[in-house]
Amino acid sequence: MGRPDGASTVTDAPVSLLRLTTAGSVDDGKSTLVGRLLRDTQSILTDQLDAVSRATVARGGGIDDEPDLALLTDGLRAEREQGITIDVAYRYFATPTRKFVLADCPGHVQYTRNTVTGASTAELAVVLVDARNGVVEQTRRHLAVAAFLRVPHLVLAVNKMDLVGFDETTFRRIEAEFTTAATSLGVPDVVSVPVSALHGDNVAARSAATPWYGGPTLLEHLEAVPIGREAVEEPMRFPVQVVIRPRTAEHPDYRGLAGRLASGVLSVGDQVVTLPSGGRSTVAGIDTPDGPVPQAAAGESVTVLLADDLDVGRGDMLARPEQAPRVVSELEADLCWLADRPLRPGARVLVKHGTRTVRAIVTELTGRLDLHTLTHVGAPEALELNEIGGARLRLAEPLAVDDYATDRHTGGFLVIDAADGNTLAAGLVAKGP
Repeated sequence: MGRPDGASTVTDAPVSLLRLTTAGSVDDGKSTLVGRLLRDTQSILTDQLDAVSRATVARGGGIDDEPDLALLTDGLRAEREQGITIDVAYRYFATPTRKFVLADCPGHVQYTRNTVTGASTAELAVVLVDARNGVVEQTRRHLAVAAFLRVPHLVLAVNKMDLVGFDETTFRRIEAEFTTAATSLGVPDVVSVPVSALHGDNVAARSAATPWYGGPTLLEHLEAVPIGREAVEEPMRFPVQVVIRPRTAEHPDYRGLAGRLASGVLSVGDQVVTLPSGGRSTVAGIDTPDGPVPQAAAGESVTVLLADDLDVGRGDMLARPEQAPRVVSELEADLCWLADRPLRPGARVLVKHGTRTVRAIVTELTGRLDLHTLTHVGAPEALELNEIGGARLRLAEPLAVDDYATDRHTGGFLVIDAADGNTLAAGLVAKGP
């Protein structure tokens, strides 16, 4: 039963929603594939398709008088002029059985940070490979990023099969090389599909040109892949964003903790612990712009009232005492370094975890992932741009963290330059003791 104000509760039937991302090397056909998915699921308007058709003619015409579907996603003028994708763009489409949010990521190596952004919330990654080129270094880099971010499901889309005569041997060779690389990185679930995004083979419709392929089309797999635990099923985590104290005649003693519930469910009457201080209290009320509610679920922005006047502020976290995260003063972490200048031991940085930002020192680099062999090598002298490696950080103030492997919502953090505020790295909390 829904709430009287019409907002959803955890008792409502969940909407089947898959968040996915695309990745691949330059010119592997990501934009065309995304355009094909949008067109074949009837997720674009007629006037949009007409505009793409006119743009295609202006650029010299498409193949077989078909519109250039890549133009559906290459929205920036610079992208259209250069024929490349240079930013993450979010696309929305749906079928009768599922809704999709797709992060379309650029392929150039200098935009690896964008791939990290797109994959950070994805449950499935589609990695494209040009059938003529096979697995290249950027393919391995994107595979490593997907493994680094623990994306649960991976699809290898061997694209441009029409340019190799839909040759099964070519497909199987690329499939074997990619699967071996994925296995070495600990990726448990890989599905391989031979496609031609340009002509639509095995994207939404099964292709007569691949009678040797008995697996699902790409869209069939996207509709059927199991979705992981919903955020409401995770342990309750409520990072405090701001303390609301109006001190008005109407609300002289009001003290509310405002923020967005990262995971789990919070109800009036729940016992909670405030972290990192360890204070305990009871939820006395939950307010929303539409009025008080008895319960809030992951993703909802609410104001929480506690029964006790505890010292709680921005950056603190509410959790249930029996499911509390670890409070640490040192972090064992995996980093994807995104800055031009290298990271070396002794670097002083900021760590932003949820709504809390603390000063930190990188005390040690513990390892590095070799993108050529996809194996972990010994401690490097430095982490260079787009490299992935392990690090140990000493924190100036304690943080309440979860292991990223078990909770992506509160197991990730950012490393920030204390001088200019630029993001330096994406970080994942490694498994604790």
